[in-house]
Parts: sequence; structure tokens; C-alpha cells
Amino acid sequence: MPAGRGLYLAVEPEVLLDEPFSALDPLAAESLRTELVRLWHDNLATVHTLVMVTHSVDKAVYVASRVIVLSPRPAEVVADLKIAMSYPRNRKSPGFQKCLDQVYSYI
Repeated sequence: MPAGRGLYLAVEPEVLLDEPFSALDPLAAESLRTELVRLWHDNLATVHTLVMVTHSVDKAVYVASRVIVLSPRPAEVVADLKIAMSYPRNRKSPGFQKCLDQVYSYI
């Protein structure tokens, strides 16, 4: 879907692939990100696999159970990191900061 053409919701997908929230203002994007995490982790959605593309380490660590870091072009996997923190995540916690530092160490 071309950017800027609207926001669509897939109903009952098995896998959701997207670069979500990139066209939204920061507050709306954060609200939707939090709601998506809640729906996913409270088993209120049929999605079992969600692949999100982001350039924000903070957003990746906040949402993901696994972060894959890619190199510059040609893209190769540099790291495949499990984020073993419970939800909801506290961005100010030492564990969150440790995960951020770990991801940044591969960039």
C-alpha cells in the first residue's frame, strides 16, 4: 500500500507484516503501539506472529520479544536478540536500558 493512502486493519491474519505507525503523529503512534501490545499479549487478537520494521531501537525493545539487527546494504543479520522482559514494559527500568544498550552495541 502506498504511504499516506490511509490506515488499514487486517482482520484475523495469521502473520502481520508492516512498518506500522510511520505515517502517524508521535502521540497517536505511541497509543496504537501500546494498544497493539496489549491486544497481542492478552490474546485478544488472532495474530500469532507480528513482524514490524523500525529504525527506532526504543520502539523495537518496547514491543518485541525478539529483535533482529540488520547491517547496512546489502542487509545481513548482525544479531538476533531475545527480549526476555514481561509486558507492559517500563522504559525507565534498568532491564529496559540494558536491552537498549545490547541492541545499540550491534549498530
